Amino acid sequence: MIQTPGVLLTIVAFILVIGPLVFVHEMGHYLAGRWFGVDAEAFSIGFGREVAGWTDRRGTRWKIGWLPLGGYVKFAGDMNPAGQPSAEWLALPPAQRQRTFQAKPVWQRAIIVAAGPVINFVLAVVILAGFALAYGDPRTPAVVGQAMPGTAAAAAGLRAGDQVTALGDRPVATFEDMVRFVKIRAGERIRVDYVRDGAAQSTVATIGTQLQRDRFGNEYRVGLLGIAPGAPVVRPVGVLEAPVVAVKRTGQIVGMMVETIGQIVTGRRSVKELGGPLSIAKVSGEQMTLGWDAFAFLIALISINLGFINLLPVPMLDGGHLFFYAIEAVRRRPVAPQTIEWAYRGGLMAVLALMLLVTFNDLGNFGLWRHLAGLIG
Repeated sequence: MIQTPGVLLTIVAFILVIGPLVFVHEMGHYLAGRWFGVDAEAFSIGFGREVAGWTDRRGTRWKIGWLPLGGYVKFAGDMNPAGQPSAEWLALPPAQRQRTFQAKPVWQRAIIVAAGPVINFVLAVVILAGFALAYGDPRTPAVVGQAMPGTAAAAAGLRAGDQVTALGDRPVATFEDMVRFVKIRAGERIRVDYVRDGAAQSTVATIGTQLQRDRFGNEYRVGLLGIAPGAPVVRPVGVLEAPVVAVKRTGQIVGMMVETIGQIVTGRRSVKELGGPLSIAKVSGEQMTLGWDAFAFLIALISINLGFINLLPVPMLDGGHLFFYAIEAVRRRPVAPQTIEWAYRGGLMAVLALMLLVTFNDLGNFGLWRHLAGLIG
């Protein structure tokens, strides 16, 4: 039976996910700016008209916008995307001008910009470290417990007791490594290296495709090799080791994101799998009904996504700023304002196009297009 969390719970869950993550991201920018003595004029969660807010004793306006799809910190002196001095900036008294964003050296501006994505990764590491402490570190050996009949593993000739050492020329140490590799490669033909009775061997397998449906009716297309694990092994993790395990898991998640984006770019994965705010809201409500541990893991996953996406070298994103700062550091002078202006226009168009695409996908996943086609038919 398909279960749905309901509209109200979905909205609440979405706010509880996006609100804190945006706040943490922007707080990273804000704190780094404060560290380097930059005044902040505004700290906003959400865009558009202000719904509520207050001004602190430093003159920073803390506010909530009506559109909860992001946020921003407006630093003094950060007057335009090109970051070029304006007449107003040049007219400021020297002491006041020194406390503006534009007056800071390029390395300080880069740290301020990078602090937002970095703190998103830090938050994810903290959450995943808690999971490592609570549930340990899965370390099931990459040994075939059984090659399930009718699967790619059986067709490739794998047998119980074979120790898999590499998939697609990528070394694997645990069963979890194999799952991560196979899951995002449905239909791909790969080489499987393994050891049988002390002898190294190899074979070729075509990863199968499995359609999985969860309790909410969502369908997922995942890769399936058909190897059943042996006895599961979960290693306890101490307080000092937990952050190390969490950093490793964060790296694994980022690696899967990079590979998935590469598959979309090369056409091996459909762009229809991209989701946007509506999908995040839907998943947020669903994960909240599964319990706080599932909900906390979702927050960690989206925090990693937020940090990763913002570091992409796309104008309008933090990574775009960092890209131009890197050029400025190498050339020892800023990029021409006209170049930056056109780059930001292109970046804005790309971001808007992506938002339209993911919204179109979200509405399709909700069945809107099928419903309209049925009405027309």
